Amino acid sequence: MKEKLYTIPVNDAFSQDCECPLCIMRKTLEDNAIEYTMGPSYMEDDVRMETDRLGFCRIHMTALSKQKNKLGLALILKTHMDRTIKEVKERAQKPVKAGGLFKKATENPVADYIEQLNHSCFICDRINNTFNRYITTVLHLWKHDAAFRDTVKKSKGFCTEHFGVLMREGQNALNSSEYAEFVSVLTKLYLENMQRVTDDVEWFTDKFDYRHADAPWKNSKDAIPRAIIKTNGIIEEEEKKQNGGQ
Repeated sequence: MKEKLYTIPVNDAFSQDCECPLCIMRKTLEDNAIEYTMGPSYMEDDVRMETDRLGFCRIHMTALSKQKNKLGLALILKTHMDRTIKEVKERAQKPVKAGGLFKKATENPVADYIEQLNHSCFICDRINNTFNRYITTVLHLWKHDAAFRDTVKKSKGFCTEHFGVLMREGQNALNSSEYAEFVSVLTKLYLENMQRVTDDVEWFTDKFDYRHADAPWKNSKDAIPRAIIKTNGIIEEEEKKQNGGQ
């Protein structure tokens, strides 16, 4: 299958020696989204309107706070806080009655707005929009590209979350026979590689026993960061460096 622009990040990720190529793709999108947010784009009106409206989740606000562009972050925070004050003031003018013991509470515009704000994030949205297209591309390549299927079969599987994502999305994108093969391959990959990393973690703990003090570490020295990827999809900086900075 001739490589198209949207297949390049997918093929690049699956060509790496990593515990979850989807985590690699998502981490790259996250890094790019943070860089985009704190780059010249924060001065663009359409971008600022969205950051004002959506704000940021705790994880990505923490990431933004670690960037060098403090002036840019201050400007983003200022207009976002202005928007939040304005929205709360408007909603606070609407009467709200308590429900009490036997009455159902009426709608609460302020609380509803804050709940909505607490579940929105400019960076999450930017990541998810592209990542969803990557998932679609993975399934398209699986269906139409034999070489890609072979690459997947030779991979080290996926983290738990992305294994579930592929199982769910594949159910909607593949026909019965295609999905049966897909499930068989992915489940085998997931279980075998989870066991491999689990065994490495076990040997890592065994090395703290004096009886194994002189035994080789085998593949267990980096067992913890690899296990964290498998269980929680978190790529630590050292793992990121080992995978070519992706």
